[in-house]
Amino acid sequence: MIEEDQDLIDQSPPPPDPNPNPNPNSTIHPRRVSFEHGLLPIQKLVFADPIQTLAPVKRKLADAASNNRVGSGVIAEVLQISGDHARLVLETLGSVLHSEGDPLVGAKPEEVESVGADLRDLVLFLYIQSYKKLLPRTHKDSAAVADVWPSTSAFDGYLSALSPIQAKLLTLLIVLRCAIFTTTGSKVFSYICLLIILQLVRSNSRRFMPSQADDEAHQLSYLQKHLANIISLLAEPVEGEGEGEESLVLSMEAFEHLGFLVQFGDKGSDVSPLSQATPFFANSDPDMPAVPVPASQVHDWLLQNIASALESITERISGKENGPSNASDQDDAMSDACDAPNKIASSGRGPCLIEGVSKTSLVKQASDLRGRSVKVVNCHDSVIYLLAPLRYATVHGCSDTTIVLGAVGKALRVEHCERVHVIAAAKRVCIANCRECVFFLGVNQRPLIVGDNHKLQVAPYNTYYSHLEEHMSEVGVEATINKWDKPLALGAVDPHDSLSHPAGVADAQAESAACVDPDQFINFLIPNWFNGEEIGSTKDNPFPLPDPYMAAQQRNLKNLEETRRSLRETPLEENRKKELSSALHVYFKDWLYASGNIRQLYCLQGD
Repeated sequence: MIEEDQDLIDQSPPPPDPNPNPNPNSTIHPRRVSFEHGLLPIQKLVFADPIQTLAPVKRKLADAASNNRVGSGVIAEVLQISGDHARLVLETLGSVLHSEGDPLVGAKPEEVESVGADLRDLVLFLYIQSYKKLLPRTHKDSAAVADVWPSTSAFDGYLSALSPIQAKLLTLLIVLRCAIFTTTGSKVFSYICLLIILQLVRSNSRRFMPSQADDEAHQLSYLQKHLANIISLLAEPVEGEGEGEESLVLSMEAFEHLGFLVQFGDKGSDVSPLSQATPFFANSDPDMPAVPVPASQVHDWLLQNIASALESITERISGKENGPSNASDQDDAMSDACDAPNKIASSGRGPCLIEGVSKTSLVKQASDLRGRSVKVVNCHDSVIYLLAPLRYATVHGCSDTTIVLGAVGKALRVEHCERVHVIAAAKRVCIANCRECVFFLGVNQRPLIVGDNHKLQVAPYNTYYSHLEEHMSEVGVEATINKWDKPLALGAVDPHDSLSHPAGVADAQAESAACVDPDQFINFLIPNWFNGEEIGSTKDNPFPLPDPYMAAQQRNLKNLEETRRSLRETPLEENRKKELSSALHVYFKDWLYASGNIRQLYCLQGD
């Protein structure tokens, strides 16, 4: 047996060429969706030392696995978490899996438990729960976006991220305040110092998502640091050999699971199977299993590619910081927020970015976004229509805006928003750190609420456009399942951020959302001319309204008809009719301005 295993190692390919990639035009990238939509703020899933914890966890999961797959019952027992949280792990993993052919991706809600997750994907998913996000950055023009996300807490963790100048000024002000208050009793100057201190904290808290280049560099650095551990969790020891590192080999099947974390490809190119980018698995005969490769060889090859990608990203970031800004530069789909107003950036590899839209309406249709992912960033006092089938969607740092999303087949994340209305048909929704927002949802999984939220409301889906059902069918959103009223609140503190938090708040639960009063529920009208010349088959809201909301709508319609009839039948002189008509117009105009719908009306007239 030992001789056979030695022959197996001897047949392995020679060390890779100094050129680490057989296709020099293809670059390694982190799979961003795993880090953006695949992290859960569940403390028991965040391991201080992932490899020391996950190695025995993997063995326990493997012992209970069936065909190398595990369900929520096994996950709950091994990880010591609740059944709801174990189910959430499966649903979250299914939303970010790299392989569309995995049965968990297309599983219906009632099938999720029986299908379960592939053990290797689950282990990688659990490993990256230790990932710490890149610190948010202050925008270069804070005053221009001052209303987007005003922090109200001096203890929200951002003190640790003060710039050196801010830190010195803060220290000086604190010393002055204490000295003056204790020596002269000058309360006025003391309070002025205190106000400046709070404003420092507030301005420092007004931060925005990092650029795509910064995020990619941070994620690649994380993978670079943890790559040896990650590969060891996928590798298998050669039978008969010892437990040392050199005895581990990686099969092509196991190697493909690294596609959960990384991918090869450039803008405008399709993402091919990960093994086809390697010098040791590329062009393998599909009728013959590829020879396993020493784990150390895979590790070295990936490290070379990651180092090369990091060098390229660093040069690009350095060039942008030192050179003149170019608003038309689309090389980075997630370039600095609000550098140009109403900017729409598109990248063949990254998501479509809509940023800085202010006091206007914006419409994107299926021809613009079909099958894409989208990010709406730092938009204010606007109405944004994204009437298309989407994979992923993120809404970040918006305020006083209505955002209508067509059909989101993977996951929607709304974060750091204030006074925003989101109307979405989606398989999965996550809400984080939002205030006074209302969500009109047609959602197949329980809405996830995490972080520091205040005064959130949820309501059933309230609109339609002619291609909605077609788009829902394309991305796999089901109209017969709507869990809008079953939000699941997790931790108020995100263990994946890089900020310090006050002691004792790690286990605090996020504030959940209240249901919109049925009497306050109204439908949202999307004008037909937004659909262009082609008209689809959807004629009404595909999500059935709950009985209380349907009854309230019928009651409101009845009251409206009675009011109309009373006005028609009331005998009035001509001048009184004009006065009544004028009064109704005034009240209607006041309502338009108070509700914010005047913005939508003006933009629709302009179209």
